[in-house]
Amino acid sequence: MNSPDAIIIGTGVIGAAIAFEMAKAGWKTLSLDRNSQAGHGSTAGSCAIIRMHYSTFDGTALAWEGYHYWRDWVEYLGLPSEKALAKFREIGCLVMKTDANGQLEKHMRYSAQLGCPYEELTAEQVLDRLPIYNLDSFAPAKRLDDPAFGKPNGGRMGGAVFWPNAGYVSDPALSAQNLMDAACHYGAQVRTGAEVVEILRANGRVRGVKLSDGEELLAPVVINVAGPGSAAINRMAGVTGDMTIETRPLRQEVVHVPAPEGFNFEERGTIVSDSDIACYVRPENGNHILIGSEDPECDPHQWCEDDIHFNRDFTDQWTTQAMRYAQRVPSLGIPGRTRGVVDLYDASTDWIPIYDKSSLPGFYMACGTSGNQYKNAPVAGKLMAALVAYCEGGANHDAQPLQFALPYIGRTIDTGFYSRNRPINDESSFSVLG
Repeated sequence: MNSPDAIIIGTGVIGAAIAFEMAKAGWKTLSLDRNSQAGHGSTAGSCAIIRMHYSTFDGTALAWEGYHYWRDWVEYLGLPSEKALAKFREIGCLVMKTDANGQLEKHMRYSAQLGCPYEELTAEQVLDRLPIYNLDSFAPAKRLDDPAFGKPNGGRMGGAVFWPNAGYVSDPALSAQNLMDAACHYGAQVRTGAEVVEILRANGRVRGVKLSDGEELLAPVVINVAGPGSAAINRMAGVTGDMTIETRPLRQEVVHVPAPEGFNFEERGTIVSDSDIACYVRPENGNHILIGSEDPECDPHQWCEDDIHFNRDFTDQWTTQAMRYAQRVPSLGIPGRTRGVVDLYDASTDWIPIYDKSSLPGFYMACGTSGNQYKNAPVAGKLMAALVAYCEGGANHDAQPLQFALPYIGRTIDTGFYSRNRPINDESSFSVLG
């Protein structure tokens, strides 16, 4: 493509969704990625959980809207029937009530206001669903070297809330490739193995990008969807000066362990979020359990200088997470061989994403996704396509933020919620929970 209307940096699930939505709207887009295939950056390491419970009303609304695109994935993409498509398993999400999450009162209130189904469960009903569970309380979460690790605090879990429409996508990289294929069906182009090393500017606005081989690609619009590399791209563009929200790469470990003998977690299990032990889990292929961290205060954040040079080996964090979940599931076997994923979040200051313009006209950002935005990729693609059209049409988004319609749930949101220069949102969980 000699003269694209827009260059999109990144072909992860959100970058691919933006390409799809912009191409459908008539934009000539060129997507760039330094990886060899779409979806092979941090998207490939995503736990790909589709859930609705968030700590803010706007976050809940976007997630509830986003669910419907995964539910209608085949119709949304419109790809030929012979294409291999990612599968959404709708198995529900059970969230333990704790003092840390306010007994989920706020989450239930937001869901009720939005018409998002949920069900309160007693402790006995939790055990009916998950008979392998022990409902002793262990809060606050601790590390293995704490003498009190694994010792109940004398309390008992009082119940949970179940969101039945939640689920997960077993192949997140394939979902990004599906979106990129759908974008190409509308004329979008993509170049992999293309590393951006400079953002070009002229006459007070963005002009395009320069690649590591010296090639310059020109376009009047550039969109930064570089995942954990987004902070470096923003610095190249010189747009960080007015941003109250920063982004930077945060290293994470995800554990895969076999399900307890005699319980088919892949078929009978569900997604569980449990702030009492600071873990979330979901079924993983082969009757395994995936265990992620909910970022408790006792765990030091492993910030990285960039998204290339970081430790890709498991550490004692792997064992800590596995043993935390073993508190809840005493029959859990901890294998001697570590399995799972080591990857990065593109973490923002308040763990809420930036979907916004920048101080450089023509340069846009969809970043700071903090490990909790995979589920929102399709609706984020629509939001960014609408935002670019709004701003390039002459609107002042900073003064009058785009009001964005969510068609499935019949709501309109103020996209200033996702501004780069918003106040830090005190309602956030300040964790992967959003």
